[in-house]
Amino acid sequence: MGTKRGSSRMSVLFERLRKLPMKVKIFCGALLALCALVALKFTFTSTYYYFIASEAVHIIGIIALIYKLFALKTCSGLSLKTQELTALFLATRLCCSTLTEANIHTVLDVISFFSTLVVIWMIRFKLKSSYIKDLDNMKLYFVVVPSAIIAILIHPFTHHWRVIRIVWAFSLYLEAVSVLPQLRFMQNAKMVETFTGYYVFALGVSRFMALAYWIIQIYETGGTYLFLAGSGYFWFLAAFLAEMVQSFILADFCYYYMKSFMQGQLLRKMPV
Repeated sequence: MGTKRGSSRMSVLFERLRKLPMKVKIFCGALLALCALVALKFTFTSTYYYFIASEAVHIIGIIALIYKLFALKTCSGLSLKTQELTALFLATRLCCSTLTEANIHTVLDVISFFSTLVVIWMIRFKLKSSYIKDLDNMKLYFVVVPSAIIAILIHPFTHHWRVIRIVWAFSLYLEAVSVLPQLRFMQNAKMVETFTGYYVFALGVSRFMALAYWIIQIYETGGTYLFLAGSGYFWFLAAFLAEMVQSFILADFCYYYMKSFMQGQLLRKMPV
């Protein structure tokens, strides 16, 4: 009884929110994001932990996919192209971090990379009969080529390791748009499978944690963090904008996901 009553109240709340003017919705969303940022600011003693939390949440999302693949024996609802893009940006980032600053981030990226390879292997070979290729129809060069061009033009400027810096920038820009094939897949299918929803929602939370790092750093430095000496070619500004792009790409899905989850729906319909 309590669960049904709670679900009913949440349904009424979301229905009221849906009827609000767009300006009010934007204000409420901004206010909620601000409250989350303040909570994170007082939760973490160092901004160093923001990216660690971001990468950890990403791993949790991949684990949800692996459980689905091994337990349910199906890859329905999954975009192979998003997983391939994920493996690509993780591989390039690993090459850079291993050579320049191997640390806990490198370890987390190794876990994410090999977990993603497991997902790709399962989709390509073990469960390919349940993979719907016709719905996974985004051309990869639409995201890979622009990411490469922007990385060549805008990257951290140093007198040494310039190629490594370009590759690092490429991994960041590619990560920002790597989820697009998955979102396109779900739009084509008009439905979101449960564990796929968990994965994409985890990506949304992960990107918000990373974006929180940038926003708090910008706030604490009065904006100068975007233009640190030696960064060159507006690199920090471009990196921040890349985080913003990915967060906004996922924000709409996360809103509808939470709405459906609160209403107790296992299969979520994509918004029209």
